[in-house]
Amino acid sequence: MLVQVEDERATKMTGDPRHPVTRGFLCAKVTQYLEREYHPERLLFPQRRVGSKGEGRFERITWDDAIEEIADRLKAITSEFGSESVLPYSYAGTMGLLNGSSMDRRFFHRLGASRLDRTICSATGTVALNLTLGQRTGTESEQFVHSRCIIAWGASVLNTNVHLWPFIVEARRAGAKLYVIDPLPTKTARLADVHLAINPGSDTALALGMMHILFRDGLEDRDYLESHCEGWEELREKVAAYTPAQVSHWTGLSVEQIEEITRDYATLRPSVIRLNYGIQRNERGGMAVHAISLLPAVIGSWKEIGGGLQLSTSSGFPLNRTALERPGLQTQSPLGGDARMLNMAELGKILTDTLDDGPLKPPVKALVVYNSNPGAIAPNQNRVHAGLRREDLFTVVLEQFMTDTARFADILLPATTFLEHTDLYAAYGHYYLQLARPALQPRGECRPNVDVFRQLAKAMGFMDPCFDDSDEDLLRQALDSGHPFLKGITLERLEEESWIRVSVSPEGTPYLPHAKGGFATPSSRCEFHPELLDYVPPLESRHGGPSGERTFPLELVSAKSERGLNSTFGYRKEVNDACGVVSLNPLDAEARNIAEGAPVRVFNHRGSVTLTARIDTALKAGVISVPSVGWPSGAADSRGINVLTNDALSDMGGGPVFYSCLVQAELAGA
Repeated sequence: MLVQVEDERATKMTGDPRHPVTRGFLCAKVTQYLEREYHPERLLFPQRRVGSKGEGRFERITWDDAIEEIADRLKAITSEFGSESVLPYSYAGTMGLLNGSSMDRRFFHRLGASRLDRTICSATGTVALNLTLGQRTGTESEQFVHSRCIIAWGASVLNTNVHLWPFIVEARRAGAKLYVIDPLPTKTARLADVHLAINPGSDTALALGMMHILFRDGLEDRDYLESHCEGWEELREKVAAYTPAQVSHWTGLSVEQIEEITRDYATLRPSVIRLNYGIQRNERGGMAVHAISLLPAVIGSWKEIGGGLQLSTSSGFPLNRTALERPGLQTQSPLGGDARMLNMAELGKILTDTLDDGPLKPPVKALVVYNSNPGAIAPNQNRVHAGLRREDLFTVVLEQFMTDTARFADILLPATTFLEHTDLYAAYGHYYLQLARPALQPRGECRPNVDVFRQLAKAMGFMDPCFDDSDEDLLRQALDSGHPFLKGITLERLEEESWIRVSVSPEGTPYLPHAKGGFATPSSRCEFHPELLDYVPPLESRHGGPSGERTFPLELVSAKSERGLNSTFGYRKEVNDACGVVSLNPLDAEARNIAEGAPVRVFNHRGSVTLTARIDTALKAGVISVPSVGWPSGAADSRGINVLTNDALSDMGGGPVFYSCLVQAELAGA
């Protein structure tokens, strides 16, 4: 990204035309950041709550007063209840390593606070991909130009991965065929050669059905399987039962569609799968990622330039996170070892002390939120808000805007944007490491997270030398991992070049991570786990559980908004308005006397929201769609879509199950 600055004010942001992946353009969402930078509602000063929790009334205080009050409260709480009564809550509001996972982790480790299991986005897919490959590596985006069959599986490319799209366009001009597998008629699906509108949560069944056909018709790569794979013979026997007819019943796809995509995947070579995290956000999400990630091994497409699979490239960035986060500081905490781990997807249960395995001891008495907005993005929103409303919960929020979480804060601290601080960025769709220096001075009294946690450590009396580390110290520590992928990448080089390709393959040669095996699994082979691949429809789905218990007949998919970036732009009316629309198939709308533009009440046993109807002939019957994630405070009834979503956990990694969600819809006021 290039930032044009005139008289100390940013006037324009563009993509860096030299970058091999982003190639000179920004995604439409990121282009809104200058508006965000200078927005009149941006938080610029520390504040203390003076109204009731959730009301959003605050008074301005100094940084010294804020730090002192936070430290005094944390000392008192840990003295009375123990250090595990403190819980940090953060995720990827910044993707930078310094302001996302360095000094903050050191602080909470040293304090002995409860650890946070950061599952809200990718934990399920991470565990499942590691199960198959032993690491998170995948096909380079640049190689998609060589592909001849591209499957975007649960991947709304134009909405969430737009820099891949030009490579897909180039491939299609050369004759490639694009399949999109998605329950929703996304922009990407509407532009595909073939859109397969699969039933939510049935992706495992389709993957196993494809394997059935591949083995049935002799389309597997027997040499690759025998040389580099473990457990495939057993899975071959198991998928014999996954006939196209049976898979058609589960997925809602026709037998002909299942046969066609399998034949093209095996014969239009190279073939590649762009898998994304949408498929993992249901009760069977880990199983789905594992099953799909086996397909490139079955046909041997890992051997080909433009073949394979891309879900994450994060293992291409083996930075020294241990040096950044210092988990060893926990041994110096009052606990003297690892603190308990609490799952962020269960925040509502944690704060209301209703976890399935009994009461928390000690209960959470202090919550420090940064780089996240759980008041909007966490599942089972009514339960989350009930917890945030507790008067005995001391809440600190580091933020840029008055989000729904910030409204519940006792102390509210103004945070810098990525344009205002130093940071180091990895990626999960390419292999370029980037250093970013501030383009602008922080506005008002905003401070980077790194500085805030340095100051809190001092106020708490933590004298460990690591809390004196500068940003440059942190950068050098992160780069000092000794891994060959980072060979030759120094802070000095990054200062000069800004971004550098990690050394996953010799310069000028394509990266084929598994052409000759190279798996980081215990067996050093691609691991097939047939014992984990017994498909059953998710319990909270139209096809799951006893039919008599399905009180709510519609499956809700609250996929990523085309206008927003999770909850980042929820201060914009147009983003919240877009998240206030529910799309229905004409048959579902007609059965409920719902017309275009009508107010609709969508509800289940967890809550209800009022939305505006949009009739979409391309959406399959039985599925409804609402973009996520708007701010509840910006909604017509002050409730967001996560009022409806489930705070159960997925089958692997403890991830959330946002898309296992049954609801009913009716005309509002009916």
